[in-house]
Amino acid sequence: MKSNQPIVECVPNFSEGRDMGIIRQITNEIEKHEEVRLLNVDPGEATNRTVVTFVGSPQGVVDAAFDAVRKAGELIDMSKHHGAHPRMGATDVLPLIPVSGITIEECAELARQLARRIADKLAIPCYCYEASALKPEHKNLAVCRAGEYEALPDKLIDPNRQPDYGARPFDERIARTGCTVVGARDFLIAVNFNLNTTSTRRANAIAFDVREKGRPLREGGTLTGKILKDADGKALMQPGTLKCTKAIGWFIDEYGIAQVSMNMTNLHVTPLHVAFDEVCRAAAVRGVRVTGTEIVGLIPKQTLIDAGKYYLEKQHRSTGIPEADIIKIAIKSMGLDDLKPFNPREKVIEYLMEDAEDKSNGKPLIDLTVKAFAEETSRESPAPGGGTIAAYMGALAAALGTMVANLSSHKRGWDDRWQEFSEWADKGQQLMTELLQLVDEDTAAFNAIMAAFGLPKGTEEERFARADAIERATRYAAEVPLRTMQTSIRSFELCRAMAEKGNPASVSDAGVGALAARAAVLGACLNVKINASQLKERAVAESLVTQANELAASAQRLEQSIMEIVEKKIEKQGA
Repeated sequence: MKSNQPIVECVPNFSEGRDMGIIRQITNEIEKHEEVRLLNVDPGEATNRTVVTFVGSPQGVVDAAFDAVRKAGELIDMSKHHGAHPRMGATDVLPLIPVSGITIEECAELARQLARRIADKLAIPCYCYEASALKPEHKNLAVCRAGEYEALPDKLIDPNRQPDYGARPFDERIARTGCTVVGARDFLIAVNFNLNTTSTRRANAIAFDVREKGRPLREGGTLTGKILKDADGKALMQPGTLKCTKAIGWFIDEYGIAQVSMNMTNLHVTPLHVAFDEVCRAAAVRGVRVTGTEIVGLIPKQTLIDAGKYYLEKQHRSTGIPEADIIKIAIKSMGLDDLKPFNPREKVIEYLMEDAEDKSNGKPLIDLTVKAFAEETSRESPAPGGGTIAAYMGALAAALGTMVANLSSHKRGWDDRWQEFSEWADKGQQLMTELLQLVDEDTAAFNAIMAAFGLPKGTEEERFARADAIERATRYAAEVPLRTMQTSIRSFELCRAMAEKGNPASVSDAGVGALAARAAVLGACLNVKINASQLKERAVAESLVTQANELAASAQRLEQSIMEIVEKKIEKQGA
């Protein structure tokens, strides 16, 4: 799957943690799905439970989850299961988690559909929990799983405790599979904040200061006074400062330090960088310093991007810099490499997916070196060709405009204008990202035409299908360079602004950017025309060519007006 498509994470818990043969058979069902990547398998012998993590496209994840539940139901006999962890089914809990490009509400609907499918097709009763809950009380996993497997015979016939889908009296099938709890929840980050102390007591005090639950209120507002209680005898609590967080303090023998260990359950409410700064503040009040942060497990890329931009803005620095640089700022700002090296390629979900895809599909063109890209273009194969190069020229145009914006943002004496240029640099980075994606998409579009021509044509039905595939692929091959034109032409606004307002010493760079944008638009125009000429649907072909000609004419006018600005500024500097 492409990295810009919606990504969903699934973390099913299977009630088998000792027999690796059974576990492998279950995970094999996940790995057979092309749009899914298996990231982690964590079996526990004492709990007799395995936590599996995989990610992918929404439909790919749902299909893989269904197949894994089916296989677990075939292999695991819950009537013989024993382990330390609460459990109710062969697949005990099955959460869907939005990573990028999809909302929690959309994941909740997917979870409900999946639960219904499991109940209908596999005869495994399902509860829906968290965001997908159909009953308010079912939001809490503990309520759904109350009494565990042993309570199922009574729960299945109790209208107030029955599963949401597939409820029926306890039978041999349920005796074997148990029930499954399917849901949708936000991404949970497990994070430890490292402290320059060995005191668990101080670490706990900091944790109580910040966690949402807070600490018990005591008489006289002291730490040793009697705990105050309400009329029902429950302790009155003083809430902490961070919503959607749970935290405790502990001492780690391995590192010889105390930590504030925190689960962050809603990154939209409390982002990682906000938690880090607040723990730092609370620690400083108690004479303690936070030396760094330890991420347990995986993290969404956006969490680090948001953190990096937050710290750049605090420094009045441009945020329109490459993604890798933003993430480096996040790593250094929060001390993610304090205890051991932090490699984003091993900790960020999206990067793990990209690397897995590269291994199976080959290296994308945009990941080649400049030399290797040129050499690949020079070979006798027709792709990458002119359309791909046009997209790359557009990316270079955006890159040059962004460079001038960043140089201007950091120019001495222009400190009060850093945000103005940072906004331009952000726009340039977005343009560059879109055009780099089109580099590989243009080559893929050409390859799709070749694949269509290779289809069988022995029968009338095959010939019709082949002709239809060729027409569709050819139209797509004309539409991709048109998108390159539409995206590249937006670079002129950036280059013009930088020529007019940017660092005068870099005005020539803005000019080269305009020239590159013109080359991108005109080059892509040729590819629209040559592919459109092969279309049988002439109305479609004429529409594509008309749009391309209008964009090409606009590009020539825009490039000429920018070059006039550039030439005048260069002459003025030489005068």
